[in-house]
Amino acid sequence: MLYYLSLFKDSFGPFRLFEYVTFRSAGAMMTALLASLVLGPLTVRLLKKFRANAANRYAGLIDEKYIDRSKDRTPSMGGLLIIFSILTASLLWNVLTSPIFWALTVAMLALAAIGFVDDYFKVAFQKRDGIPGKAKLVFQFIIAGGAIFFIDCMPGTHGQMWQLMVPFMKEPLLVSPWVMVFTPIVVVGSSNAVNLTDGKDGLAVGCTIFAALAMAFFAYFSSHQVFAVYLNIPMVPGIEEAVVFALALAGACIGFLWWNCHPASMFMGDTGSLALGGVLGLIAVFVKQELTLLIIGGVFVIEALSVIIQMAVFKKTGKRVFLCAPIHHHFERLGWTETQIVVRFWILSGIFAMLGLATLKLR
Repeated sequence: MLYYLSLFKDSFGPFRLFEYVTFRSAGAMMTALLASLVLGPLTVRLLKKFRANAANRYAGLIDEKYIDRSKDRTPSMGGLLIIFSILTASLLWNVLTSPIFWALTVAMLALAAIGFVDDYFKVAFQKRDGIPGKAKLVFQFIIAGGAIFFIDCMPGTHGQMWQLMVPFMKEPLLVSPWVMVFTPIVVVGSSNAVNLTDGKDGLAVGCTIFAALAMAFFAYFSSHQVFAVYLNIPMVPGIEEAVVFALALAGACIGFLWWNCHPASMFMGDTGSLALGGVLGLIAVFVKQELTLLIIGGVFVIEALSVIIQMAVFKKTGKRVFLCAPIHHHFERLGWTETQIVVRFWILSGIFAMLGLATLKLR
């Protein structure tokens, strides 16, 4: 919205700033950060008023001695604050006619709605698993596929979603419409991987900050013809709006971390985690770095793989590979404190983000 002030730059020179994606991205990040910081206490009070305390999803899966019962009084659905902060910042700082902006916004709100219904079932009916997993997956695939198809139909980007880029390679590994069958899997996988990581105070949201910042860099380089040519990455018309959106996401997460760090005042729940992971996956698809996201989101990948491996091996042999899954609970069983787990995973997330960015020069 503020971008349109640049139309009056001839009357007032400083309005020219609103043309620049760097200025708008910084503004979006600060707006989302301040919104989540300022509105945090009100959000906590409202969630407590409506008794938004979800059933412990690890009850019956983890020994009671590893479950912090004090967290039963901590409200869930705090993801509403993150979503509101991102939405406010992006509406202010994005170009509202951008298809990229609308694809990310609608997908985020739709995934947040799925998470909200899931959280509501947990809160209202004290159901540990919320809505059925299969139903959740179906809706996630519809949302992801719809957003990707929408962008592929846009002038200037048609056919670009058909490219499958591989880290360390200059040319696409594959150019085919069948790639669009694979890309929704990336979005849905990212959405659920962040959800699985959300098991300790500040863990998922802290790791999301690093991933969002890395994806913002990729989006910026893909929006700039000189950088895109120099780095041998696809140039995507209009993708600069994803930079603004990604930094709004990072800012909202930083502000939310103030209230979510140990001991958490609120949890983001599926309302936040499904939406955040899905947006990260969509940005990766739009900038054609789907496989690079596996590196950038290394912590999320490890968390998801630990669950997959645990379930597969247990069904096959009746034995467990990890003491508990997702893997952050394995380290809890080994005696790591919650703070040790969270900070060490943050460090790993930062390393993975830098490794992902390093692939830009290794092509």
